[in-house]
Amino acid sequence: MSGSLLPLNALMEPLRGFVAVGRHMSITLAATELCLTQSAVSRQVQALEQRLGVRLLRRGHRSLAFTTEGERLFRSADLALRQLQEAVASVAPAPSARPVTVSASIGVTSLWLLPQLGRFQQSHPAIDLRVAASNRLLDLREENVDLAIRYCASATAPTGARRLFEEQIAPVARPMRGQHRLRNATDLDGQVLLEYEDSHRPWLQWRHWLKARGWQVRPKAILRFNQYDQIVHSAMAGQGIALGRLPLLKHWLKERHLRMLDTPRPPQGTDHAYWLLQSHEAPRDSVNSVMTWLMGEAESG
Repeated sequence: MSGSLLPLNALMEPLRGFVAVGRHMSITLAATELCLTQSAVSRQVQALEQRLGVRLLRRGHRSLAFTTEGERLFRSADLALRQLQEAVASVAPAPSARPVTVSASIGVTSLWLLPQLGRFQQSHPAIDLRVAASNRLLDLREENVDLAIRYCASATAPTGARRLFEEQIAPVARPMRGQHRLRNATDLDGQVLLEYEDSHRPWLQWRHWLKARGWQVRPKAILRFNQYDQIVHSAMAGQGIALGRLPLLKHWLKERHLRMLDTPRPPQGTDHAYWLLQSHEAPRDSVNSVMTWLMGEAESG
C-alpha cells in the first residue's frame, strides 16, 4: 500500500461501492442497489484501488473476479458493513406501526370524536390514530379504513354493525340568563332559530319538531345551514336556538358551552342511531383496542 490511509469517512463510499460489486459480481447490479450510475460505481472501485495501491478486481470481457487482495478485503469489509448496519438497526426506533383509520362524517368527527381524542392518547399512547372525516360513504376495504361510524335507521344497519348510541333531539342554546326553558310556543316568539337544511332528515328540522307539539311560532329570524356542526357552533356563539342531537353534544353540554332547554316533553327519539362498522371480521389488536375505546365512550355518554 502506498502512503497512509484516508480517514474512515473518506473510505466509506468507495468501500460501499466495492462491497456492492463484490456481492453481485456485477457493476450493473451494484449500481442499481446503490441508485448510482455504472460509471460512478466504477470510479469508486478505481479510487479505492489507487488509494490502497493494489488491484482488487480482475476485469475480463463481461466478467469480474477478485484478486487475492480483493477477496481478503471484501470478506472483511462486507462483514464490517453488515455488523454496522445491524448495530444501527438495534438502536434505531422501531418502524411506526400501521395507524388505525377511523372514518366518520364531518359533524360526528368535529362534535363527538375530536373532543375525546385526548383521553384516547392518554390511555393508548402506542397506537397511532388516523381520522378520516368525510360525508361521502366510503368503501372501508377499498380505501383502507379500519373502522367507521355510520348514521342510519336500525332496519338498514349493515350486518355486524354495533350500535354506539341512539338519536335524541332537544332544543339547545348557549347558557344565558333568562333563557333556559321552552314551556310553550310563545317562548320561541322573537327568537332566532338555527335550521339544518337536510330534506332527507326532516326530524332534524324545526318544522317537524314544532308540528309534533302543535306549536305555531313567530321567530325573529331563521338562520339556515347545510352542515350540522355549523349549527352547533352558531348556537355556542349565542346566535340562536338549535335542535341538538344530544349524543353528539355530550362534551359541549358537559363543558357548559351549550345547555339543553327545559321543555314539557322529554328529548325526542327517532328510528335512527349511530353504528360502528369494522372492515375485517378479525381485526388486528390495535383496531380492537380502538373499537373497545369507542364503545366505552359511547356507553359513558
